[in-house]
Amino acid sequence: MTDAIAHAKRALRAELRERRQQTSAASREAAASGIAAQLWRLVETTGARSLSCYLSSPAEPGTRPFINEAMARGLRVLLPVTRTDGLLDWAVATPGGGEFTGLFGTPEPLGELLSPLAVGDVDLMVIPAAAVDRSGMRMGWGRGYFDKTLGSMEKRPPVYAVVYDSELIDDVPRDLHDQPVTGAVTPTRTVVFPLSDR
Repeated sequence: MTDAIAHAKRALRAELRERRQQTSAASREAAASGIAAQLWRLVETTGARSLSCYLSSPAEPGTRPFINEAMARGLRVLLPVTRTDGLLDWAVATPGGGEFTGLFGTPEPLGELLSPLAVGDVDLMVIPAAAVDRSGMRMGWGRGYFDKTLGSMEKRPPVYAVVYDSELIDDVPRDLHDQPVTGAVTPTRTVVFPLSDR
């Protein structure tokens, strides 16, 4: 990664992190409700019976209402667990399942761990992002877990990044290892990007 790209990413992440911290509790609750509705429509459209998602932290666009609804409707939901080697293990979401604070301060599920290969069997992936641009490039928070996961998948299901409306932007700084996504889900809409090979 060139210094210019690294600097641009750091600056944009700092701005987005600050904006998220200033989001009110009422706005977060409304966003989580909107995201649940958008994700459920996406599940119905794709016909997904199994998917991966993640336990949102308080500042992130909320995924928990959607996860709870998906479990209640009988979907199999895999949740990521970070490893020290940069890979993700997975655990099956369970109603009332416990959680712990992961390597980077994010909530992660307790439960039997499945290998990084387990995500290869899902019908749909829902992943976090700092921002997504209008070409479908995703910018994460700089640790590379999801870029590495997506880049290593032989057969990738549709992949949707969850962001606030203001985080769907014209352009994100990108490097060779950065992975595009199929679409973006915000509290008010789902955007599918034009490239068909994602």
